[in-house]
This record gives sequence, C-alpha cells and structure tokens, in this order.
Amino acid sequence: MSREPNHRLAELMAEAGVSNKGLARRVRDIAETHGVDNGTTHVAVQRWLQGGGIKPQTAEFVAEALSGKLQRKLTLSDLGFVGAPVEARPIGTGYAASLAETLATLGGIAQLSPDDRPSDECLLPESEVNSAAFSWMISRPDDLIASLAATRRVDMKDVAAMRTVADTFTQLDFLYGGGHGHTTLRHYFKHEVIPLLNGSFSTKVGKALFGAASETLQVLGWTAYDSGQHSIANRYLLAALRLAQAADDRMLGACVLANLSHQANYLGLALRALQLARASVEGGKGGSTPRGMALFLAHEARALSTTHDYDGAKRAMKEAEKFFARADTTDDPEWISYMDEAELVGEFSHCFRDLKRGPEAVRFAERAVALTNPKYARTLGFVRMVLAQSQLLNGELEQAAATATQAVEAAEALQSARFQRYVKTFQKGISVHSGNPSVGEFNERVRNAMSRMDDE
Repeated sequence: MSREPNHRLAELMAEAGVSNKGLARRVRDIAETHGVDNGTTHVAVQRWLQGGGIKPQTAEFVAEALSGKLQRKLTLSDLGFVGAPVEARPIGTGYAASLAETLATLGGIAQLSPDDRPSDECLLPESEVNSAAFSWMISRPDDLIASLAATRRVDMKDVAAMRTVADTFTQLDFLYGGGHGHTTLRHYFKHEVIPLLNGSFSTKVGKALFGAASETLQVLGWTAYDSGQHSIANRYLLAALRLAQAADDRMLGACVLANLSHQANYLGLALRALQLARASVEGGKGGSTPRGMALFLAHEARALSTTHDYDGAKRAMKEAEKFFARADTTDDPEWISYMDEAELVGEFSHCFRDLKRGPEAVRFAERAVALTNPKYARTLGFVRMVLAQSQLLNGELEQAAATATQAVEAAEALQSARFQRYVKTFQKGISVHSGNPSVGEFNERVRNAMSRMDDE
C-alpha cells in the first residue's frame, strides 16, 4: 500500500535548516531531557518523510525540537503527523504527558466499541489509574495553541452545539439506560468532536472546547459503564480526565475521578474506589462549587460504606450535607444539574444499605423515591430496588417483593446492565424464602420482564 510523503515535515525541516541526521540528534537530545532513552536515527526520519508511522511520544519530541529551532510553537498537525499512521501503545491506556499525545490517541479511543457480551475484565491496572489521578492532581494547565495548519476555525457556537449534544445523550442515558445511544454518541465524538479539537481557536475558546469534549467523553464512558462494558468505560473516563486537565477545569476532572470511583465501587473494588473518591475530593477543593463537593463526598461515603467503615461513612455524609446546604449559592455547570436532593438522599440510602442499617436505609430510600423526578427513570429504578433491599433487611419480605415488583415493571424500557444486576442481587437475597407465594410471583414477573429487556 502506497503512502503519501509528509510534505509538511519536509518543509519545516528545510525552513529550520536541519538534515535527517540533525533532526534525529535533536530528537534524542530532547528525549534525554525528559528522562527517555530514544533511539531515533536518520533512517527513522527518512521513514517519516515518506509517510511512515511514528510513536506519539516521539512525535512530541520532534515537535519540541523543531519548535525550539524555529522559535514558534508547532503541533503534531503542523508536522503532518495528525492523520498519519501512528505506532501507538495499546488503545486508551495511560495518562498522556502532553496534549499533543492526547490528541494523537483520541482517534483510537473513539474506536473502542462494546464487546459482544458485558465484561469487567481488562480494567486498567490500579497502579495506572492511581498514577493518572496523581498526575491530574499535580498538573498545570496545558498551553492551548491551535494548529497552524488547521483549516477550520472553531468558535463558541461549536462549543455550545457540542454541549447540547452531550446534554441530550445524558438525558437519554438517565431515561432509557446506557444501551440507548452509545453507538451514535461514539460516532459523533469520532467524526465531529475530534476534528474540532484539531482546529484553530483562541485560548478562551480552546478551554471551553476541551471542557465540552471532556463532558462528551464522560457521557460516553458512563453509557459504556451502564451497559456493562467496564474495560471500555475505564478508558473513556481516563481520557475524559486528561481533556479536563487541558480545559483547566478542576471540578470537571474531580467529577471524572468520582465516576471512576463509582465504577470501582460497583465492581467491588472498594479500596480503589476509596482512593479515587478521596482524590476527587482533594483535587476538587478550591475549584468546585458546593454542589460538586457534595457529590464527591457522597462517593467517598459510598466507598467507605462498602468497606463497612460506619464512622468514616457518617463523617463523609455529614460533610456532603454541609456542602449541599450551600448548593444554590453559586452557579453550577449544566452537567451537574442532576445532583439534586433526590440524588444525594439516594446515595445515602445506598450507604446505609451497605452498612446493613435497615431502618435508616429504608427512611432514606423512601425519601429518594418520593423526590426523584421521573425523567431520571434509571435512578428511580435503582432507589426503588435499594428500598426493596432495605425492607428485606428489616424482615419485611412481602413489602420488599411488592416494591421490587414495582421497580421492575416501571423500568422495562431501561437498557441497563446495572439495573439488571440490582434485580438479580435482590432475587438472590429472597431465594431463601422461595416457598413464600409473593416471592414466587415476583420471580415470575422478573423472568417475563427480563426476557423482554434482553430481546430489545
């Protein structure tokens, strides 16, 4: 297969007055300053000029070398590397050190699609996720310099449109579950969002643009998570964290970490969930609204409850309540509008359920059910199931079965692997009462409902 020569790189090398060997030497020297042993030779440079592939990190070093020689900022697009073959590391792994590497790997991340069956295998290693959280916490804002070769000028109208799309798919996710719209949103991110990130924009527009892209990628990660595609969700969310850094949006980055904590807690990785939640709390301080801090602390409480740390969970819940009491005193971004009283109370009901505090769990779950807006159908399904589980903790078998039946019948339109697991967990809990007529009736209704869900 023939390759197109990289004319942009050739022109910049000529302007800089460097030969193949000279550029190779400069690349090795730049790499050494970053503590990297890079073996670039003049043979590799010739391959790039002929249109061959280049590793993202090496491409960054080339950009830095030529930027220094020409005394102006050059991007991968300026060098002709965006859209060229890339010798990339495994898709969606790691936390890119530079914005250039982030942009170079987004295309691969956007190609990640759900497997034929849900799987929680191949999550990113805990050490890698912790490293990403640490890197984000100590990060400095990226230098958002638009590509000199970009033909498309990006403005705030483009950013507003992207946010509208993200909000639309968020509402679909709440109403119908992650199985609805995931593929369409992935296509949008790949073909609409990524080209905008490689466009031309001012610093102000650039920050807003990368923030909106992070929001969109976060929704994409959440829909994958809700569909049971945990490996893919992990990678989407880590990429969203890196884009939030580019946007210099600490609150958004903290929210991404809270979502990673939520996923880890769901999968039973309590210590991982706790570390991520605490990173979101600490990283969000000073740059988040009270509503945001309430959300992050609620996730810390969830993780502590999973470890059965009653005192720790109570402390986190109290802190969350204090922040939430001031939630309407400042302006919040649209993406956190779902964090209302019903959401907070619902998180607390999960905490008390996991702490095996039946009476408190029932009280909070009942309030969550009463407060939850029907447009958050999946959330309503969750808190109804938590109420049923809490009633079961209190020995109220028939009431629990009736509550769970209502939850299942009201949620038949949901395409949510998480909701299905809530139901299966409840079924396991009542299996010791299989001789009770209400249990048999509930199981029959579940079989019918779940069969219809699986057919959709």
